[in-house]
Amino acid sequence: MKRSDFHYELPPELIAQAPLPRRSDSRLLHLPASGNLEDRRIGDLPSLLRAGDLLVFNDTRVLPARLDARKRTGGRAEILIERVLGPFDVKAMLGVSKKPRSGDRLALADGSGVEVLGRDGAFFLLRFDADLPLAQRLERLGRMPLPPYIDRPVDEADAQRYQTVFAREPGAVAAPTAGLHFDQELLDTLAAQGVESGNVTLHVGAGTFQPVRADDIREHRMHSEWINVGAGLCAQIRQARARGGRVVAIGTTVMRALESARQGGDEVLPYTGETAIFIYPGYRFASADLLLTNFHLPESTLLMLVSAYAGRERVFAAYRHAVAERYRFFSYGDAMLVEKAEMPTQPQPQS
Repeated sequence: MKRSDFHYELPPELIAQAPLPRRSDSRLLHLPASGNLEDRRIGDLPSLLRAGDLLVFNDTRVLPARLDARKRTGGRAEILIERVLGPFDVKAMLGVSKKPRSGDRLALADGSGVEVLGRDGAFFLLRFDADLPLAQRLERLGRMPLPPYIDRPVDEADAQRYQTVFAREPGAVAAPTAGLHFDQELLDTLAAQGVESGNVTLHVGAGTFQPVRADDIREHRMHSEWINVGAGLCAQIRQARARGGRVVAIGTTVMRALESARQGGDEVLPYTGETAIFIYPGYRFASADLLLTNFHLPESTLLMLVSAYAGRERVFAAYRHAVAERYRFFSYGDAMLVEKAEMPTQPQPQS
């Protein structure tokens, strides 16, 4: 299967540059297992779900992970943290005209320093001065790391809107965007009708925007991300299945976490650690009955995952409909509610 099999044309004006005033006002394209597409709203979810269903959210919290710095020579540098490694150590990308070497230092706006410890592939290993906890320094100096396709400066509203209302575990540098559509009013309405909720944690890395460069997608190697699927959620999933409820993955990050936690079997088991699972058509899903997800970039691994879940032809027909109907795309855009399609089983992708 080729990378070009997942290309589509998207008018640039359909890339959402800012969130809607109200989270739950986003449009929702319902892709049922059979039958016609339905144009709905996120606020219609209570009519599409039923008592006993289990929504699984990603409770990661986005770090203000983008910082301005200067080199000793006075040249500008930008730090984009990929992952926090310790109390003061991070792995990051550096935007600089000339790459620094081990032992070089960068200066932040508050006068504190950052030492370059070395390299890890395309990333740099950095150590922040220890006079202030790293979290406080990021809150003081950092900016929300909006995706590269949002072509405007970060504003004050992004600090709140590029964060889910249930975010609680700091560590992501990109938002689990399907969760951005939920406000507390919608969550309360769903709970009142008997729809349950549970959480996984997957700290989304900047690698989520990494393009697939291999023509044969099987040659692509995924970036690694940290996940936690707890015993409590596993129990919730078993109970939902026992009562006839459906498991609804809120976003591709949740789907990746749940499928990673299957560990080769059909049951989701407790798991904490790294995942580099790459899901593309031919993969056999067993963890979730529905997927709520945003619209994804052409030729991206996330579009490949959704195509594996619902069938490539069905997904691309839905994307053509979304373009024709002027849906809003990507992180601050609209969403799809996708029901799983039964697909022929092929060899499993890497994990």
